Amino acid sequence: MHALHPLYPRDDKQLAAYRAACTLKTCPIKDSYYAYRPSLSTNAAFLALFSFSLCCFILQAALSRRFIGFTIAMVSGCSLEVLGYIGRIMSWYNPFNQNGFLMQIVCLTIAPAFLAAGIYLTLSRIVITFGPENSHIKPLSYPRIFIPCDIISLLLQAIGGGMASVASHQDKSPNTGDHIMVAGLAFQVVTLLMFQLLCLDFMIKTLRRMRAMGDAALDPKHAVLRGSTKFRAFLVALGLATFCIFIRSIYRVAELSEGWTGALIQDQHLFIGFEGAMVIVAVLVLNIFHPGYCFREGYVQKKYRNLFRKKEKRSVDVGDEKGSQVRDASSGAATPVREVAVNGADIKEEQSDAAAA
Repeated sequence: MHALHPLYPRDDKQLAAYRAACTLKTCPIKDSYYAYRPSLSTNAAFLALFSFSLCCFILQAALSRRFIGFTIAMVSGCSLEVLGYIGRIMSWYNPFNQNGFLMQIVCLTIAPAFLAAGIYLTLSRIVITFGPENSHIKPLSYPRIFIPCDIISLLLQAIGGGMASVASHQDKSPNTGDHIMVAGLAFQVVTLLMFQLLCLDFMIKTLRRMRAMGDAALDPKHAVLRGSTKFRAFLVALGLATFCIFIRSIYRVAELSEGWTGALIQDQHLFIGFEGAMVIVAVLVLNIFHPGYCFREGYVQKKYRNLFRKKEKRSVDVGDEKGSQVRDASSGAATPVREVAVNGADIKEEQSDAAAA
């Protein structure tokens, strides 16, 4: 047992050769890439949950046909999470295998950058719902500021992960790539912090204007949507998801700052709590309170009959400031959009915002 342990290497090439010859029977687990054996049941559970979330986002996109940018970001992030946990399950069978370790550390590190992008895309919709006057910056400025920042973070993490992976395969030190990954994660933490501060600033300004002006501080076209329980629940879910990804990113900065042999990366319980649990909570709450569902009160469904008297439903964006008209399919009569508003409230998803998301 552990016959190879006396030959424990002193440099990267020797370490790689040593681990390549190791099995669970011949080497102590502390000499593996993790210094522990990844839990099969826990990682299988995370794999199942992220796979379920991925399927839900795809189905929800097909049903709502809205928030396409949000969907692309969430599907991309969940896909990487699935790949990452496949890598960890591979490592349960052999924690000395390099491929499973590299697969999970790269995929699980960069996946939340995509999830953060999906979150950033929703803020402009929220600002429009309450009224652009309550924000210090224009609604479309939010994605224009934060999406490029997220791309920079993603590129740094991806480049760093690629460099570390190549170096590891060449039996060289992955430290340079690891430092670039940490820089990308740190940039992501700063971006998420600024995002949360701007959200807080928007909330404070909105509440102050409401105390001073009452309902006049809010955009009347979106009164029905603002009063919706689903919309309010979405705001809570979005805040929770943002906080979870923020805490997870702080943990990964601290973890990877110690390198691939630090104390934090060798603690499986911390990984489960601050990586797996935080990210799965973020995606599941956005599945339950999907914006395509929670913003549905902002769209009016009006029934039409065609020439053959078959009932049809058509989604109408209500509240066109120019008084655009909806044409009846049977009579050809044009009806101002305002006449088909729900509860007298004109609600419209801004065209420019729809293009951004």
